[in-house]
Amino acid sequence: MPKPRKTWREKLLDSKDLPKVSQIEGKMSKRWGDGTCVIPAPREVDEIMKSVPKGRLITTKEIQAAIAQKHHATMACPMCCGIFAWIAAHAADEAESEGAKRITPYWRTLKSGGELNPKFPGGVEALRVRLEAEGQRVVAKRKKWIVADYESRLVSSGSSGRAKQSSRASSRGQPAKSAGPDR
Repeated sequence: MPKPRKTWREKLLDSKDLPKVSQIEGKMSKRWGDGTCVIPAPREVDEIMKSVPKGRLITTKEIQAAIAQKHHATMACPMCCGIFAWIAAHAADEAESEGAKRITPYWRTLKSGGELNPKFPGGVEALRVRLEAEGQRVVAKRKKWIVADYESRLVSSGSSGRAKQSSRASSRGQPAKSAGPDR
C-alpha cells in the first residue's frame, strides 16, 4: 500500500536538515560566482511571507536576499526559495479551506517584475481579487498580470513590515551579497 501523501502544512514543517550553507563550487560557480549559497528551511520562507503587512508586497528576489543576509551567505538558492514559497502558499490555502482565519498572505508575494504567480492557489484570477481587495491595481501586461507601481509598495521601500531587502541586491536580479559573519 502506498504511503499517504503529505499535506501542504506537513511539507511546510518538514525541514529536512535545512537550512544548509555551502560553498558555491564547480558548475554552479560559473553561473553564480564565488561565495556561499544557503538552502533555507521552508518555514523560513513562510515566516518572511507572513511578515508582509496589508497594503505592502514582496518579491521572491527580496525573500532570497533576506534569507542570504540572515545566514551570512552570498546568495539563497532561487529555485528552493520559489518552491518553498509555493509550498507556503498551498499550506495557507489548505489551512484557510479548513477554517483558519489567519493565514500566510501568499497573494502579497510576487515574482520578479511585479508579476502574479499563476502557480499559487486559485491562479491569477484569485490572486487579483485578493490584491484588488487590499487596494492594489492589477493590470495585464502582454500575457502576464502585474501589480501596477509595485515597487513603491515593497516592504523594502518603506519602514513598515519586518521583511527587508539588502541594499546591495543588483538591478540585474542577482541575489544580495552579504558582508559576512561580522555583520
